[in-house]
Amino acid sequence: MKPYTATIADYPRTTLKIVFFFIFVALTFFFVGKHFSDGSSPQLIFFSATTTAATAAEVTVSPNFNQFFNVSAIIDAHTPPKPPVPLPVPPPASEPQDVFKRFGILNENGTMSDEFEVGDFEDGAPDEAGNVSLVAEDSDSAPRVAVSKFGMCPRSMSEHIPCLDNEDAIRKLESTERGERFERHCPEEGKRFHCLIPPPKGYRPSIPWPRSRDEVWYSNVPHTRLVEDKGGQNWISKGKDKFRFPGGGTQFIHGADQYLDHISETVPDIKFGQNIRVALDVGCGVASFGAYLLSRNVITMSVAPKDVHENQIQFALERGVPAMVAAFATRRLLYPSQAFDMIHCSRCRINWTRDDGILLLEVNRMLRAGGYFVWAAQPVYKHEEVLEEQWKEMLNLTTRLCWKFLKKDGYVAIWQKPSDNSCYLNREAGTQPVLCGQSDDPDNVWYANLKACISRLPENGYGANVARWPARLHTPPDRLQSIKFDAFISRNELFKAESKYWGEIIASYVRVLRWKKMKLRNVMDMKAGFGGFAAALIDQNLDSWVMNVVPVSGSNTLPVIYDRGLIGVMHDWCEPFDTYPRTYDLLHAANLLSVEKKRCNVSSIMVEMDRILRPGGRAYIRDTLAIMDELIEIGNAMGWHVTLRDTSEGPHASYRVLVCDKRLRG
Repeated sequence: MKPYTATIADYPRTTLKIVFFFIFVALTFFFVGKHFSDGSSPQLIFFSATTTAATAAEVTVSPNFNQFFNVSAIIDAHTPPKPPVPLPVPPPASEPQDVFKRFGILNENGTMSDEFEVGDFEDGAPDEAGNVSLVAEDSDSAPRVAVSKFGMCPRSMSEHIPCLDNEDAIRKLESTERGERFERHCPEEGKRFHCLIPPPKGYRPSIPWPRSRDEVWYSNVPHTRLVEDKGGQNWISKGKDKFRFPGGGTQFIHGADQYLDHISETVPDIKFGQNIRVALDVGCGVASFGAYLLSRNVITMSVAPKDVHENQIQFALERGVPAMVAAFATRRLLYPSQAFDMIHCSRCRINWTRDDGILLLEVNRMLRAGGYFVWAAQPVYKHEEVLEEQWKEMLNLTTRLCWKFLKKDGYVAIWQKPSDNSCYLNREAGTQPVLCGQSDDPDNVWYANLKACISRLPENGYGANVARWPARLHTPPDRLQSIKFDAFISRNELFKAESKYWGEIIASYVRVLRWKKMKLRNVMDMKAGFGGFAAALIDQNLDSWVMNVVPVSGSNTLPVIYDRGLIGVMHDWCEPFDTYPRTYDLLHAANLLSVEKKRCNVSSIMVEMDRILRPGGRAYIRDTLAIMDELIEIGNAMGWHVTLRDTSEGPHASYRVLVCDKRLRG
């Protein structure tokens, strides 16, 4: 009997179909796998958005610490070219489809918008060319914004301060008689500019400190109004291509040094650089008073409004002297209570007795318990009837404020604030102004109106008993205990840990990145905490000063910063800062942008950073890895040179440092 041999015809038709299908699938996977493994096909690079828990505040040296990672070059080398703007070009068939799905930019609500327009500008108005954003989406990472390019603003905006130059808002003010026009009036989000502020024609790198105290380039601040108005008072003079600052002022035409000697001789208890460490100069002019106090270990916040002498603060910052645009008008200044050991007004053009002394009450709020008020003005020394009446009014008001009149010598009068509330509580019934209520927070300053009452001093004496300089820099102050934040360990230990953390990081920057060879004069810490970053710069003997900014989105640590002998200001980074363009050499932002991204547009903050950063200046952004892709895209779109570095915690940490260099353009 022959053996039975099965034939194809004996198998059911369905079974044959299944066999051929598996053979086809196997061959397909083989060729596809080969195609993507042999390197011939373009591939995309994605950055991990995974974050891990923050490591302890401990600094070690990473093997990759001094390695540069030019992410821009890596991306350019491995990704296909970006589609032209404004119309996207479909990618080639061999590339993954639908990787880039939408155009636009994240608005303040975190949603996509295609209404973000900015482009190259002519002399008058911007073009219609848009600032297009490209969003890469992937199932394993959050959407990433890619901005093509920011255009340049017109040259007429080279000195633009957005919240102080908002003419539309100023025109709508009901009254300007109390100086309302000089206060903050920020444009609405939809009306803010999204272009890059150009420098004036002929701009040059700033003259380094200490030469800059005495001279600056004319082309950097090309305004002669102050020379014409104040040249005879020894404020400022103009040479061929420079402004020069002889060191005088309206009330001290023979120089600030002689004037400072006069003050300390009038009241010997005023010891500059010891019990007087932090000062406020009101109506500062070109800030020669503060400039010469620096050599006596006193740091001065020099303030003046943007008025008819509108460039005085710009001159001060160009000189390398701490300064801000600010006005005594209807709102509290953005400094905490008991901030200044001495407040000085020399011909500052402020009527201190108006509205029953409400402006002097603001001085009283900011003056430290036991601090000094120095007034140099015509009512002090002239014997005209009107001026003598003003002097009597001033004496009456300061007496009701319980200030002790110490001495009048020549054209200077000096008072001292009490160290506690006992005098206030023992005044006759009905004496005005009254004490503020127990519920008043004297450190609430953001868009807070002036109050016609005397700010109470803490019953526990906090703020009155700071150590002398330089010990106060590293002494945990009493007011550390009153800061409102959750602390799971001793606040003093937190204070010391922050100082140690930044001390070790700055030491490594000085050692590895040669910070002492960089021209770091005007420095801003955009999220200052307790001021540890600024203290570390002082410990390293860097010839710089730091504006410590405390964001409104976090705890108000400003009182601690001032108690340490540093200066700072409250600010909301969803709005522009009150300074001129090109005024800081270094911007430092640690753990800031990933937080503020939840509240406002990160690109707006970066454009503001570009506005206030000098050409040739540098920004250090220390933040989570998850936000770095977006920051790199924005930095490139602004023309910055960006470099991503490991932190000292090592390459596997969830944080990175983005080093950004701003180039001269325009």
